[in-house]
Amino acid sequence: MRVWIAVAWVCLPCALVAQKKPKNGEPDNRSGYDRSARATLLHDAIVYVGADDAAQKVSEVTPGHEVVVIQRSGPWIKVFANSDTPDQPEDRPEFAEEQVQSPESGWIKDKGVVDAHTEGGDAILFGTAANLEEEASEPHAPKDAASAAHLLYRRVWEYFPDSPLASEAAFRSADIRWQLEKRDVSTLPSAKEQESYLRPQLYEGEMKRVMKMYPGSKQAMLAAYDLIDNKLCGDWQGLPKCPEMEAVLYLKYADQFPESPRAAEAMYHAIYRKGVLVSMYNFDEDKKRADDAAKQVQALAAEMKDRFGKTDYAARAQSIAYKVRQGIPIFGSDRD
Repeated sequence: MRVWIAVAWVCLPCALVAQKKPKNGEPDNRSGYDRSARATLLHDAIVYVGADDAAQKVSEVTPGHEVVVIQRSGPWIKVFANSDTPDQPEDRPEFAEEQVQSPESGWIKDKGVVDAHTEGGDAILFGTAANLEEEASEPHAPKDAASAAHLLYRRVWEYFPDSPLASEAAFRSADIRWQLEKRDVSTLPSAKEQESYLRPQLYEGEMKRVMKMYPGSKQAMLAAYDLIDNKLCGDWQGLPKCPEMEAVLYLKYADQFPESPRAAEAMYHAIYRKGVLVSMYNFDEDKKRADDAAKQVQALAAEMKDRFGKTDYAARAQSIAYKVRQGIPIFGSDRD
């Protein structure tokens, strides 16, 4: 019996590593034990070799990262720490070589450990993530507050898929990652390139998962709006090609998702770009196209007033329309 236990102990980490989570949006068909053994931390937790404060420290688990619970003993829990499975991009080669870091086993204190059976766990995880997200927006934000919020929001929909907070948590998790990557990409020289494909593309997997898991929801509409970022030009370079294309993207979004919280914003961006085109066409002495764009600005601004009259974006659109009527450039110098 002791030999069997020893063999099982050696093989368990391999089994945990080899066992893959379902792909984005797919149902979780793993056994009940596999799901129930997963847990996450609300705070930094030290992993010890033994269930003793004086024991050697093995590693540390930060908020949002996962552990697999093996055994409980009083105020201590034996776990495999940092057992998270990274996202697998949809375009990743099927037989690509994997480099999976084996989780480390040890003991942590049974504090701030939340799993799928924790009473009110969805609200606890969501609230902790929301607090960290707010802290991350402060001028001197704690290190890794945003990434911890991203992970904790993710655990909400993973552990509590039927929670009323699940869809919002899924979007917030995806959006935090999106905004962090967007900020990083904006610092690269390629961010100033005109064509979007000349800069690194933001990872779309999490946004597309939100749209797949919660079709027709507010969160799916918000995710669809974020995805527009990957198609926008880095720098217009004074040419009409980019604002022409971007105006189409924003108008298409506003038409496809009229109930979206960002429909008014999308329509405003389209009107602004139409106004920019008036300036660009006039600069190129293309009066016909300038006049056509000016008419589109007026028509769209009137439509926006009817659809979104109580929003700031409607008032901003009226400002664009007024300037176009007055012959004031929307793009470039407006000095006479």
